[in-house]
Amino acid sequence: MDATRLRLALLRNAPVGLFLVVLAVFGSLSDRFLDVQNFTNILIQSSHIAILGIGMTFVLLTAGIDLSVGAVMYLSVALLGIYMAELPVVLAVPAMMAVGVLFGLVNAFFVVRLRVAAFIVTLATLFIGRGLALWVTETRMVFYQNHILSLAQAEWLGVPWAIWVFAIVFATAWAVLNHTPFGRQVHAVGENPEAAAKAGINVPLVLTAVYAVSGACAGIAGFVSITQVGAAASSFAVEKEFAAVAAAVLGGVSLFGGRGGVAGTVFGAVLIQTVQNGLVIVNADPYIYPLVTSSIIFLAVFVDSQRSRILHRLGRRRIRIEERPV
Repeated sequence: MDATRLRLALLRNAPVGLFLVVLAVFGSLSDRFLDVQNFTNILIQSSHIAILGIGMTFVLLTAGIDLSVGAVMYLSVALLGIYMAELPVVLAVPAMMAVGVLFGLVNAFFVVRLRVAAFIVTLATLFIGRGLALWVTETRMVFYQNHILSLAQAEWLGVPWAIWVFAIVFATAWAVLNHTPFGRQVHAVGENPEAAAKAGINVPLVLTAVYAVSGACAGIAGFVSITQVGAAASSFAVEKEFAAVAAAVLGGVSLFGGRGGVAGTVFGAVLIQTVQNGLVIVNADPYIYPLVTSSIIFLAVFVDSQRSRILHRLGRRRIRIEERPV
């Protein structure tokens, strides 16, 4: 193995190495950190970020980005608490997903039809969504009915409800991305949209679908999160979009599109939550939490850029070999 491929292998396994370092550091600082119950709590607490990251993965795979997901989470839970409080869970969750899909279609309209940069469009809808939520709630705390709050303690086969939802969303997304024509089209559009169009793929339809998926996942993530925190203040889901991007990129999803999967995103979400859990257990200064989170995001982007640069270089090598006369 030459030096370039060795660096690529190290970059690909960087999240695993970081996870082992986190376990070693916090495990040495506190016995409670390595407790089985604590890991169960980490999975529960990371479930809404993982769901949000799974939706973000679909968008990132097409070389796009969706910064509106945190605002969609807040708007959907605000509408749930004020206008849909009496709805049973089986209807409340689809209703919240519909709110997210609506926002996703608005994003897709501007990105696909009007060709506005995804970063600009979703940044605008981030402020629109949060503004609508503040208007609906009149900036007051929103509380929820007992049939929703009781889900925080609900279990099936000894597994908490939030983990089941997280597992169902993950299994569905994994099957779609890996075993359906749509999943292959998502990767193809992210790798090279012009080549995908020439191959007969309906690129605008694929892009519209991924933003709708991201919005739907934001609605589900909002519901899972609200069952855990019990109430929604005006700061609900602030900066969750950055956590979702960090989880996806840490898990190997490229910001340049075409590479990665939801399994890596889930690992990235668990890693981020593990770090935050460790900081809480060792009673770290709360002011350093944002510094640690931003450092993780910076590390994820740096690893992705280095990995993409090496893959691009290896790709050029292969092209030269194929063009060499026999």
